[in-house]
Amino acid sequence: MGKFRNSSKKSFPKLSTASLPDIVFMLLFFFMVTTTMREVSMKVQIKTPGATEVKKLEKKSLVSYIYIGRPMKNYQKIFGKEPRIQLNDKFATIDDIRDYITSERDKLAEADRPAMTTSLKVDESVRMGLVTDIKQELRKASALKINYSARKMKSIY
Repeated sequence: MGKFRNSSKKSFPKLSTASLPDIVFMLLFFFMVTTTMREVSMKVQIKTPGATEVKKLEKKSLVSYIYIGRPMKNYQKIFGKEPRIQLNDKFATIDDIRDYITSERDKLAEADRPAMTTSLKVDESVRMGLVTDIKQELRKASALKINYSARKMKSIY
């Protein structure tokens, strides 16, 4: 009869790590493609007003944003507590809006320029006089497509 040995030193075959770099690079590529980087760091506080009839914008690449609200706490010592205008990453005045619209329009392709939309993200506590002044300046800059950003609320009907 044959002798059976119970060897406790059985070893498992080593796990192949040859495909590990491929998996890591595939995950890296996936997250690089799907992640969007925040383009603007907010310097003003914005709580958009609520609306029941909200429509999403079609092409966000054709939208230029103007933020209006009170400065964040770390900027209030410098700029005060009154509502301010933010264009891209800096505070601005109403006089700067025309140059901003012109530079944003120049970034677009010639065919997309008529479809450019200016979106106003305004805090709900900002007085309408400031918004009206901004709209007048947008009119002078021939930026006639204006969008007001709002958060969706439930309809009461």
